[in-house]
Amino acid sequence: MKKVISTDNAPAAIGPYSQAIEANGMLFISGQVPINPAEGKVVEGGITEQTEQVMKNIEAILTEAGYSFKDVIKSTCLLSDMANFKDMNEVYGKYYSENPPARAAFAVKELPLGVLVEIETIACK
Repeated sequence: MKKVISTDNAPAAIGPYSQAIEANGMLFISGQVPINPAEGKVVEGGITEQTEQVMKNIEAILTEAGYSFKDVIKSTCLLSDMANFKDMNEVYGKYYSENPPARAAFAVKELPLGVLVEIETIACK
């Protein structure tokens, strides 16, 4: 059974998709970009500030669905420039200090709203 997960503590979808879908004990979180949900705007700053906001958005959705970062099994990180990989990785690593999930990281031509990073997440109970 498919359940739509939505919270005001993460940015609203900017297209025809859900923040997350839960099905059969798994949570699929759509790619999160660094929008501050309280302001509805991309956070100011560079890759460090943007990655921090993305991780806060992911945390809000995990919490709404009754999951935590310990339940995350896979992440996909999209970067506008691989030169930002090291700094993104430092912020990301703070949230997965033990038993980090499987992960892929790619540089892409561009991301929505001109952001520097987008991360999608899969969690499982």
